[in-house]
Amino acid sequence: MELTSTQKQRYNRHLILDGFGKEGQQRLLQSKVLIVGAGGLGSPVSLYLAAAGVGTLGIADGDQVSLTNLQRQVIHTTPDVGRPKVDSAEEKLKAINPDINIVKHEIYLSEDNALELIRPYDFVIDGTDNFATKYLVNDACVMLQKSFCMGGISKYAGQVMTHSPGTACYRCLFPEPPAISEVETCAMVGVLGSIAGMLGTVQATEAIKYLAGVGEPLFNALLTFDALTMNWQRFEFPKNEGCALCGNHPTITRLKEYAFQPCSKKK
Repeated sequence: MELTSTQKQRYNRHLILDGFGKEGQQRLLQSKVLIVGAGGLGSPVSLYLAAAGVGTLGIADGDQVSLTNLQRQVIHTTPDVGRPKVDSAEEKLKAINPDINIVKHEIYLSEDNALELIRPYDFVIDGTDNFATKYLVNDACVMLQKSFCMGGISKYAGQVMTHSPGTACYRCLFPEPPAISEVETCAMVGVLGSIAGMLGTVQATEAIKYLAGVGEPLFNALLTFDALTMNWQRFEFPKNEGCALCGNHPTITRLKEYAFQPCSKKK
């Protein structure tokens, strides 16, 4: 795949980047990434991946833009209130980079559609705010042998990890979701808007590194941060050979949807 003269100009800073270059950019242009959630995390992720030249971006979100979203979901603007998030996102992403392909999935991920939705993509980014979807993304990706990056934010803090076949999955660290009574959503406890950008750009960088074949993604590691102290910590954890999903003798062989709802449903 040869770059056009326009692409050479657009992606010049990648092309001259040591270790990235033409080969890395070509890999991005040929890649397909699914972003689950066009909200606080999905906004910076999709904006940066579109700008970077990821050839196909799938956006999966069944929600509409609300006024409370605008404090952190920077891909949406005031005139977008009431519009499907996938439509609002597509408009902004095409304005940034008209050459990329945007695939809209105006649905919520479920045990019935997750495998079919994820299957065509090379890399998946979870940008959701609920455990039900996080476990669906993790489980479906492991079953399909897909790589993904998982992110989460709450109050003033966030965390991120990346998985590729053979490395630790989300269940290696968190075998089961917390009890419903223990779950706090952003609608209940709030979230500092800017940390969505902080963590979302990390997730975008993880995707770019993985797809372009540069650097070391956050495999077998959890990166956390506290915005109040600006303290970042990286915790190493090995793949759990006894993991019920990705271990030597898996007992989870089909998708199971937990009884959590998106934050937007709890307003």
